[in-house]
Amino acid sequence: MHQNATALIAQYWAMGLFVLGVIALCVFMIGVASLLGGQSRGRSKLLPFESGVVGAGSARQRFSVKFYLVAMLFVIFDIEAVFLFGWAVAVREVGWTGFWGAAVFIFILLAGLIYDSRVGALDWAPQRKRRAGDT
Repeated sequence: MHQNATALIAQYWAMGLFVLGVIALCVFMIGVASLLGGQSRGRSKLLPFESGVVGAGSARQRFSVKFYLVAMLFVIFDIEAVFLFGWAVAVREVGWTGFWGAAVFIFILLAGLIYDSRVGALDWAPQRKRRAGDT
């Protein structure tokens, strides 16, 4: 019983020492960065910029709903890729049941993609106005 308690304390001691080492390393890096980092101040230093380009216009600019719709579609199809990767890794273990489950999953997502395409959710270009002679 005494050996188990000693082994448990040794494990906690090692973990505690590791956590203290990580905290000490973080404090050291922040301290060195604040001492050696640039301290310049100025009007242009306070301007916000994105990728080296000074912003123009208001930050409260409105965006089209299509941006958010495409972002949601990206997330949905990104999650699809994660599920299909997991299926591909375990394809031998899941057998035909897994195959048909993945096929139904792909079919439902394909139907959703066709629906999104038909309702115009994927159309980015503005619609051209039809002239009287166009059909």
